[in-house]
Amino acid sequence: MKPLAGKVALVAGGSRAAGRGIAVQLGAAGATVYVTGRTTRTSRSEMNRPETIEDTAELVDQAGGRGIAVPVDHLDPAQVKDLIDRIEREQGALHILVNDIWGQFGEPEWDKTVWESDLEGGLRLFRLGVDTHVITSHFALPLLIKSPGGLVVEMTDGTNEYNADNYRVSFFYDVAKGAVSRMAFALAHELDKHEATAVLLSPGWLRSEAMLEGFGVTEETWRDATERIPHFAISESPSYVGRAVAALAADPDVRRWNGKSTSSGELARIYNFTDLDGSQPDAWRYIVEVQDPGKPADTTGYR
Repeated sequence: MKPLAGKVALVAGGSRAAGRGIAVQLGAAGATVYVTGRTTRTSRSEMNRPETIEDTAELVDQAGGRGIAVPVDHLDPAQVKDLIDRIEREQGALHILVNDIWGQFGEPEWDKTVWESDLEGGLRLFRLGVDTHVITSHFALPLLIKSPGGLVVEMTDGTNEYNADNYRVSFFYDVAKGAVSRMAFALAHELDKHEATAVLLSPGWLRSEAMLEGFGVTEETWRDATERIPHFAISESPSYVGRAVAALAADPDVRRWNGKSTSSGELARIYNFTDLDGSQPDAWRYIVEVQDPGKPADTTGYR
């Protein structure tokens, strides 16, 4: 029952949130998972969060895989090159790449135009959310394509369908997510001849560590937050999108997803996995059909 036994994965940006959930679930499926990021037990990134790559690697071990924490600033090409050289030296292959790097300090300047926004902060967002993915792909993909059947998952916020019709409430955030979307499309084109697959994947309303902390709840008590934020009822744990990636990676017909945009909710229905509570939240359908039209919160039929 370890469909990814013998597989090697790199979760770039695995300190917390979706990255952590993905790393752990890949480990649960038997993979060896390299977990990278800037927050370690001896240093923190500008996000100043307590979650570390070492913690994530230990959770991968506990789940049944092998976790290897490597401190990496994915804006530094030399560090990324050294990382990939190490993976090749230690494992001889890379089968799964998850580009989940974000690392932004603070919130985007919601509801501000590009001319009203802080330019330095916006450009830093681009560097962290876009450049890191490019640099990592540049060095990782030559190793990944050496083994047929490789998978690249570009993590974003919102499906292509949703983002095409909805302004994401900040110029810089909107454009950064659009760039990652197009990146997945371009990678799909370039990887196709190498029998590899690139997918754009979005979680729904994610119960990240920062989100839970901001709402004053825990993963065990998260439903208490729905009294103040009713639509939070559609939220999902990081394990849910982690199971989505694990399902993709274990699918012998994964190439049917090449160049496509999908979500944890859609993949749950197709691969028949659930969130930790046994439900299957379909956040993006709920957002379009319930939240955005201003209807009262009701997850009936959506989880």
